[in-house]
Amino acid sequence: MDYTIRFMPQDKTAKVRPGTTVLQAARNARVHVATRCGGNAACLMCKVEADTGHNSSLSPPTAAEQRKLGPLLEKGIRLACQAKITGAAEVRLPEDPLKAAIRKQLERQQEDDLW
Repeated sequence: MDYTIRFMPQDKTAKVRPGTTVLQAARNARVHVATRCGGNAACLMCKVEADTGHNSSLSPPTAAEQRKLGPLLEKGIRLACQAKITGAAEVRLPEDPLKAAIRKQLERQQEDDLW
């Protein structure tokens, strides 16, 4: 049985087999998730936000995730290279830092223009 995973805010989906990592599912959906370590939980670049608790459709955090993320796990942050899909899921990718900086600058500029 395949599961659907949705990537937000891109609103792209992929159908994957159970046990597929979120990182591989993102590649299948043609969604860019930054990584440098090749999926070894070393670079921490592939953080995504997912549901936590009983509603989670991802595997429990690995020992590597627990060591690397610590309290971020409680906020729903997971490593895409380690989290495996166990049901239909939705994950949110963080905004690219450069895009976020540009967006904030544009927002400030718009506020200044209003005054």
